[in-house]
Amino acid sequence: MEKPQPSPESSSEECTVLEAPPPDPNGCLLHTGKVVELYCSECSCAVCDDCISGDHEGHSTAPIGPALELQRTALKDRLESAKTRLPQISDTLSLVKEILQQLTNQRTSIEEDIQSSFEDLHKQLDVRKSVLMMELEVTYGLKQKVLQAQVDSLLRGEGDIQDSCTQTEETLAGEACAASLQAEQGLAERLEELTNQGLPCHPEENDQLDLILETDGLRKSIHNLGAVVSTSAVASQSEAMGAGLEQCIVGQPASVTIVTRDKSGGACRSGNALLSAEVFTPDGSMVDGDILDHKNGTYEFIYTLPKEGHFSLALRLYDQHIKGSPFKLTVRRPCDIDPDVSSPPTTTATSSAANATPSTGSSEGAKRRGKSPAQKKKASKRASSALGTPRRKTHNPIEDDLIFRIGSKGRNRGEFTNLQGVAASSTGKILIADSNNQCVQIFSNEGEFKSRFGVRGRSPGQLQRPTGVAVHPSGDIIIADYDNKWVSIFTSDGKFKAKLGSSRLMGPKGVTVDHNGHVIVVDNKSCTVFIFQPTGKLISKFGSRGNGDKQFAGPHFAAVNNNNEIIVTDFHNHSVKVFTPDGELVLKFGSNGEGNGQFNAPTGVAVDTNGNIIVADWGNSRIQVFDGSGSFLSYINTSADPLYGPQGLALTSAGHVVVADSGNHCFKVYRYLQ
Repeated sequence: MEKPQPSPESSSEECTVLEAPPPDPNGCLLHTGKVVELYCSECSCAVCDDCISGDHEGHSTAPIGPALELQRTALKDRLESAKTRLPQISDTLSLVKEILQQLTNQRTSIEEDIQSSFEDLHKQLDVRKSVLMMELEVTYGLKQKVLQAQVDSLLRGEGDIQDSCTQTEETLAGEACAASLQAEQGLAERLEELTNQGLPCHPEENDQLDLILETDGLRKSIHNLGAVVSTSAVASQSEAMGAGLEQCIVGQPASVTIVTRDKSGGACRSGNALLSAEVFTPDGSMVDGDILDHKNGTYEFIYTLPKEGHFSLALRLYDQHIKGSPFKLTVRRPCDIDPDVSSPPTTTATSSAANATPSTGSSEGAKRRGKSPAQKKKASKRASSALGTPRRKTHNPIEDDLIFRIGSKGRNRGEFTNLQGVAASSTGKILIADSNNQCVQIFSNEGEFKSRFGVRGRSPGQLQRPTGVAVHPSGDIIIADYDNKWVSIFTSDGKFKAKLGSSRLMGPKGVTVDHNGHVIVVDNKSCTVFIFQPTGKLISKFGSRGNGDKQFAGPHFAAVNNNNEIIVTDFHNHSVKVFTPDGELVLKFGSNGEGNGQFNAPTGVAVDTNGNIIVADWGNSRIQVFDGSGSFLSYINTSADPLYGPQGLALTSAGHVVVADSGNHCFKVYRYLQ
C-alpha cells in the first residue's frame, strides 16, 4: 500500500503552539510584574507600590488581606439580606395567585348564575344579558390586569434575586482575590439594589365578583335588571375606629366604624365588600353582632357583650385582617364607669357610629300568662356527667325540668367550643353544630355520644364554621357553614354528598327543612331567607336588611310550623316573625326588654306538635314558650343550672327540649310537657 502524500498546505515539521501563562490573580492590572499588596480606601481598589507613587499618591492605604475579608463579610451580609425577601415574596405570590384563581372561579360561577337566571326570561332580556356579560368581562379584566401585573412583577423580582443570589454564591465558592474584587463589588451593589427594590408585597386587588340580580318587580324594572358588583378594597389599607374599640359597657350596644380603602389608600365609595367580624370571649366562645353596610365604602359593626372582661375583636376583609386587627377590648360594668368622665372622642372616624335602635316588634293585645323569671344568676359550672332535677318553681305553670347536660370546653368528643345549631332526628339522635371545632357531634336522646364528623377547610366536604344543622326526611344531614358561605349536605353517617347556595349566600346561620323537603336557609349577613331544593336549585327568597315587617337585622335560626309557615328569629330587631313560603308576613311578636314575651336578641326556635313556639332568648339567657298566635305562655325552668347565651334549640323525638348552652360549652335537655 502506498504511503499517502502530504497535502501542499501541510508542513513536514510539527508546529508547537505556545499558550500565554495565566495571569497572576494578585498581579497589578496596570503595572506588569507588580503584586498588589495594599488596598486604597479612598478609591476602593487594590494597588501596588507603583500605583501608590502614581495615581494613588497620598491616598490612605491598608493591607489587602483585611480589606478582602471585610469585603467578603459585607457581601455575605448583602446575600443574607437579599435571601430574607424571598419567603415574603413567595408567600405574597401564592396569595395573589390564589386570589387571581378565586377571581376567575367567581367569574365562572357568576357566568353560570347569569346563564341560569336568563334562561327563564323572554327575548326582551337578551339585550340586558349582553350588557351584564360585558360589565362582568370589563370588571374582571380590570381586576385581572392589576393582579396579573402584580404576579408578573413579583415573578420578575423573584427571578432577579434568585439569579443574583446564585451568581454571588458561585463567586463566594471561589477563592478571594484582587481580580474578583471589582466583580464582587458589582454583585454587592446589585444585591443591595434588588433587596431595596419596591416590590408590591401586598395584594393590590381582591377576588370579589358578585352579581345582584333581583327579580321582584321584573316587568317594571327590566331595563335596569342586574349589576356586576365589586370593590377595590384591600385589607392592608382598610381601618377601624370608633367608641366600640375604646370603651365597652356590659349589656349596652357598642359600635365600630370600618373604612375600606384601595391599594393606594384611597377611600372606597361603594359597598358590598366581604367583611366579617368576630368577637371572642375570654373562654373562647363567640359573640354575635350585626354589620351594617352604608353602601359608601364604610360599615358599622354593632355588638353587645354580655359580661365584663377582656375580649378580642377580629375584623377581616376578604378573609384577611384589616389594620390593627385583632383588637383588644376591655368590657366594664356600668358602675365601673366614672360618670364625670365623658366618652372618649372619636375624632379619627370618617362616619359617625350608628345608634342601634332595633324595631320593637308589636305584641300588643297578647295575653300575659305567667310571671317574669327569678332574677338571673351568674352561670355556674357543673360536671358534664351530672344529672339534675331542679326544684320546681310555683310561678311556672308548665313544670319543665333539666334532665341532663352534656359537655365542657374542649376539642375531644363530647366537648365543645362555641356550639351553635341543634337538630333532632326521628330516629332518636341529637345533632350539635360545634362551630369552633369545625364538626358536628351526634348523641342519643339519652346523651350518649355516638359519632362526630367534619374536617376543617374551605373545600367542598370540609367545614370552616358550622352554625346551623338540620335533618332531612331522607336522613341526610344539612349544615349551614357560615364562613364557607354555603350549605353542605352529608349522609347520615357523615359522608359528603353536595353543597348548595355557593355564590348566593353571604353568611348562612340557621337551616331547617319544610314539609316539602325544601331546605330553608337563614342568611345572617344578607338578612335574607333562601328556599332551595335539595338539588341546589333556588325556589325563592325573601327579606332584606332593615326593621320593617319583611326585613331583618341579623336573623339567626328558623323553624317550620304545622302550616308549613317559616318562623324566623330576628336577632337585632328583638322579635320573632312568621312568613308564608312565599315570604308574606303572617305574624310578628316580641319587643326589646326583659318582661314576659320580650326578647334581648332571640336565637334558637322550635315548634311543638300543638303549634306552640319555643324561643331561646340569648341576651336574657332564658327559654320562652308562646302559643301559635305569639301570646306568651311560660318559661322553661332553668334556674337550678342557669343558661348563659343559649343558641339553637330543638324538640327531640322523645318530646324534650334540647338547647345549645353556648356560654357554658354544653347542651342541656329539659323535660317539656306539651
